[in-house]
Amino acid sequence: MTVKFNVVERGNPSNREAPKKFYASVVSTGRKTLRQMAGRISEISTVSPADTVAVIEAFLMTIPQELAEGNVVELGDFGNFWLKANSEGSDTAEDVRAGNITNLLPRFNPGKEFKKILATVEFEKGGLVNNEED
Repeated sequence: MTVKFNVVERGNPSNREAPKKFYASVVSTGRKTLRQMAGRISEISTVSPADTVAVIEAFLMTIPQELAEGNVVELGDFGNFWLKANSEGSDTAEDVRAGNITNLLPRFNPGKEFKKILATVEFEKGGLVNNEED
C-alpha cells in the first residue's frame, strides 16, 4: 500500500521570525462512501450490501451513545474510542465544576491489527505545494 505526500513549507506559529521549514503532508487520493465500504465488505463476507449498511449505521449510532454514557468502546484489534475533556484550571479541587470543561473530544487509539496494517504503508513523494496559510 502506498500513500502519497506533498512537501509543504510552513512557518513556526509560535515564532513568526523563525525560518520556515518544509514538511511532508499526506495527500488523500479519494473518498469512500458508506455504501462503497458496505459493498467492499459484502465481497469478503456472506452479508449483503444492504444488511452491511444497516449494521454499520447502527454501529455508528451506538458508539457516540456509549461514549456519552462514559464508556470506553473497545473494538478488539481495531482499537478503542474514549472521550477526552479539555478544561479550565481552578485554584482548588473544590472549585472544579462541570462548567470548567471547555471541550469534549472523541479519541481513538489503534489496536494491534490496525497498527500492523499502518506499518506496511509505503510513501511516495509528490510535489511542492505553495502554502499561503502562514
